[in-house]
Amino acid sequence: MSTYLPTIKQLQYLVALHEHGHFGRAAEASFVSQSTLSAGIRELESLLGVTLVERSRRVVRFTALGNQVVEKAHRILREAEELSDLVQAAGKPLAGQLRMSVIPTIAPFMLPRFLPRLRKERPDLELFLREETSQDAVESLQHGRVDCVLLALPFATGEVEQAHIADDRLFVAFPKDDPRDPPATISAEEIDAMSAGGRLLLLEDGHCLKDHALAACNRPELRGSATMIGTSLHTLVQLVDNGLGLTMIPEMAVDAGILQGTDVVARPLETDNAAREIALIWRKNSPRRSDFELLAEELRAG
Repeated sequence: MSTYLPTIKQLQYLVALHEHGHFGRAAEASFVSQSTLSAGIRELESLLGVTLVERSRRVVRFTALGNQVVEKAHRILREAEELSDLVQAAGKPLAGQLRMSVIPTIAPFMLPRFLPRLRKERPDLELFLREETSQDAVESLQHGRVDCVLLALPFATGEVEQAHIADDRLFVAFPKDDPRDPPATISAEEIDAMSAGGRLLLLEDGHCLKDHALAACNRPELRGSATMIGTSLHTLVQLVDNGLGLTMIPEMAVDAGILQGTDVVARPLETDNAAREIALIWRKNSPRRSDFELLAEELRAG
């Protein structure tokens, strides 16, 4: 067995540099100075006797071996996190630090009513939140950057465990003076008529709500024909309010008042896939499973 082994800190620096592709940003994300991070990676290279990173003034490029070491480092760091989780799970339930990613089409509508009660009822829990798109959140979970993810299904999550939180219906939002305003619900056929001429407004790729909306319409081909792509639900509502088209929003956003102060009307979508499942997911066989199940209960109660 080698006398000298890489430290967890050195591996964290290496992974951060690989993720950010820039020494300054990696140092900032690691809460250390750039010189400290650079020195740590050089020490790791010296310890292993290999070059992991090719450095130049403009580009940070990992060697082929460097990329392999990064993949192994991810697994080692995840195991170290699980070791810490195992010890923490033996203490008080739902206590200590917990890192959760939340997707942008849930965070602003669900968290404001959930967090105050959680802080009051679980004072020993230190919850760190990170807002990310579904794809980035799942990647953060697999790489150990977060412990759990609050997201909407269906979505490709890989090998995870999950807890159902709620079903969230989809609504169609359009200007209130639209002559085809239906009285109660909107069918997929009516979506086609109302979005004629490319008036359907969608979120950009990376947001699972875009796929849920297209699946609800049973019209995946609309992905490339949308008039405009938005970065948030609030942006899409403003575009609709200015007469640029129609969009789809989840019921939780309607209930949270996203349409207040606008001349936008929302009607429930009436199709086979007119809802998304809100779920909490975590890595399979995590020692903190009981904590995540308790957190799911808190979310359901919120």
